[in-house]
Amino acid sequence: MRARVQKTGRFRARYVPRRKHCAFCVDKSEKIDYKAPDKLRRYISDRGRIEPRRKTGTCAKHQRVLALAIKRARHLALLPYVAAHIHDMGGVGLSG
Repeated sequence: MRARVQKTGRFRARYVPRRKHCAFCVDKSEKIDYKAPDKLRRYISDRGRIEPRRKTGTCAKHQRVLALAIKRARHLALLPYVAAHIHDMGGVGLSG
């Protein structure tokens, strides 16, 4: 039985968000590698910050590995640290 919310005289079904699944758990062959900035690009915001688990849907185990890979890629200048560099380069990661 669905819960209903009354809005302006009509009944409408309540929004229930779909559960996000970890992309690394679903595809077991995919490995998190700091040398692949194009794969890591999805997990960095437009401001250059690492996206949280609640937004990307990664599990805790893979989020820890992902954060470490992003930090290593930043250290080797494969990924930017700050938003100004993203704006100057026209995107996150190497433009090729």
